[in-house]
Amino acid sequence: LARRCHHRAMDLLDVPFLSFCAFLGTLGLLCVAMVGTWCQHWRGGFSLDGSSRTFNWHPVLMVTGLVVLYGAAALVYRVPNTWSGPKLPWKLLHGSLALGAFILTVLGLAAVFSFHNSQGTPNMYSLHSWMGLGTVLLFSCQWAAGFGAFLLPWAPAWLRVIYKPVHVFFGSTILMLSVASCVSGINEKLFFSLKNETTAYKLLPAEAVFANTLGLLILLFGVLVVGALARPSWKRPDSNCPDSRQVWDTLDG
Repeated sequence: LARRCHHRAMDLLDVPFLSFCAFLGTLGLLCVAMVGTWCQHWRGGFSLDGSSRTFNWHPVLMVTGLVVLYGAAALVYRVPNTWSGPKLPWKLLHGSLALGAFILTVLGLAAVFSFHNSQGTPNMYSLHSWMGLGTVLLFSCQWAAGFGAFLLPWAPAWLRVIYKPVHVFFGSTILMLSVASCVSGINEKLFFSLKNETTAYKLLPAEAVFANTLGLLILLFGVLVVGALARPSWKRPDSNCPDSRQVWDTLDG
């Protein structure tokens, strides 16, 4: 009976990959739209004058780059079309999406540092800032190492095979750190902004409800991406991997 219930539960969870991607893409766009709406409607909009409106670029760019675009890059090799044929176009797509995410992330950091410096606010004193900067530094190392191992033609095949599981592990780790950084940043911003002169955070005004919901959706997005990366049936078969065949041919030869 327990085994039968288990199989029924697995059948319910057996969602087609493309349908899952459509849902995940909608969720990611919703997160971007909500963080933009939050900053525009409640936080005064956007500008480049060093005011709080300059800061508002920070959460938008971080959620868009470090979470949504990075999550899309992580799932490129789960698309069934990548399981056969040449890998180079998919490598370039994966690397380009990750590079785009990195560029948006750097611009997001520039926005918050510009705001702090113009307002005389100290930098890098909160747990959120430590976690966020650490995530960006790890992300930059991950991209550089992946570029050297998988895109440069002179990288040896044995190095690619050894580094691949490390690359996959840190990919998921960076995504969850990104989610944690964004959620903690939302919470920190609400604590700083919703004080007694407005409506206190503890009274849960509409802005707090909206931003808390945004944080939960970002968390859901990250969990779903990591779940997709861990699902065995959505992994690229190792037997179709040219890098693996090269290594085994070398060892057998």
